[in-house]
Amino acid sequence: MSNMTKTQRQDTVEALQAELQASPNVYLTDFTGLGVLQMTDLRRRLRGAGVKYLVVKNTLMQRALAASDITELGDHLTGPTGVVLAGEDAVSAAKVLAEFIKEHDRPVIKGGLLDGKAVTPEDFQRLAKLPSRDQLLSQLAATMQAPVSGFLGALNGLLYQFVGAVEALRAQRSAESQ
Repeated sequence: MSNMTKTQRQDTVEALQAELQASPNVYLTDFTGLGVLQMTDLRRRLRGAGVKYLVVKNTLMQRALAASDITELGDHLTGPTGVVLAGEDAVSAAKVLAEFIKEHDRPVIKGGLLDGKAVTPEDFQRLAKLPSRDQLLSQLAATMQAPVSGFLGALNGLLYQFVGAVEALRAQRSAESQ
């Protein structure tokens, strides 16, 4: 990357800035010690979760962060840096990354942003243990469905009672008229 022209560097910074603006959830990693096959595997897994993983030059990333008014990540831009652009779903990206780290002890989480707020490596570990967005949505749907089905059951019971009462009234009136 050191042979990049000024225009190429500017284009890279603008592309990084666009990626940062499109992704409110970002993790910075140090990928030291990962081989080519492991990096390929990590990228493939993250891509499967709809997440991008970019290896960036720290000076270019600093420029993109400054242009995006992001000050929380600058201290983490030392050594080799891989950027995880998690998009809207911070938990799925954290789960995939945490699983990979569990298997390979790498990459190391330097820090990140969760909806614009700084995230420590400890915060990242807690995020990785949360249920995924899809799991939470299905739990929410089940919780919302339970009262509705209970309400429908109660309504059905009231309807049967009402029909029974009308039938009894009809029978009583029929007996009185005879």
